[in-house]
Amino acid sequence: MSGPAGTVGALWRHPVKSMQGERIDSGRLDAAGLAFDRRWGVVDDETGKVLSAKREGRLLEAAARLAGEAPEIRLPDGEWTGLADSGLDGALSEWLGRAVHVRAAASVDSPGYQMNVDATDDNSPIVDFPCPPGTFFDALPVHLLTTASLRAMGPHHPDGEWDVRRFRPTVLVDTGGDDFPEDGWIGSRVRVGGAELTVVAPTVRCVMTTRAQPGLPRDLEIVKAVNRDHESNLGVYAVVSDPGPVAVGDPVAVV
Repeated sequence: MSGPAGTVGALWRHPVKSMQGERIDSGRLDAAGLAFDRRWGVVDDETGKVLSAKREGRLLEAAARLAGEAPEIRLPDGEWTGLADSGLDGALSEWLGRAVHVRAAASVDSPGYQMNVDATDDNSPIVDFPCPPGTFFDALPVHLLTTASLRAMGPHHPDGEWDVRRFRPTVLVDTGGDDFPEDGWIGSRVRVGGAELTVVAPTVRCVMTTRAQPGLPRDLEIVKAVNRDHESNLGVYAVVSDPGPVAVGDPVAVV
């Protein structure tokens, strides 16, 4: 497969792991992914693990946006607060009911997170996963998802809201059709704007897709449908083989 695949429909940056992120018009993709993406997290003082909405679903009720070269955070019904504010960690700790603090991934030795082994059962056993050094990514630095895949999944759970925010891609690729074109990109190089990516693996879906967040209800049937009807995968992971700028509207092509 080669040739045009679509255009960049949206770019998403999530400065703080598992919080609401922000749509941006343009950015730069390099070896670490989109600049400032998943570079901070809420770390549990007791375990030393970065919290993920895979287990602490309330994180999705908070939001983070970049302010200069550091994020600011807004808790539900709160105001935007910068990292330099001495009261931020205390407010987060009170809200979550545990001692936590916001840390940059680069300052954490062997960063990692926890999740349940069963995406549909919050009481299933807990396992530890490492993050790539210097980030709080789950896996690889770039996640691609097509609008075609979201349309394709719709009939498998017609009552669900297949909103891109559930899936938290770096790049939403606007494509025609209602199949899963990115499945065919695995093992290929894909040009996204001025950057070139190597698509490595499918994105295995987890409980994150089911969590409630502002404007979206909790829905376990989302992940059940993906597990049942598309081998638990939706979207693909990639690494950046040739850094470059990317912007909404840029062409996406398999090369």
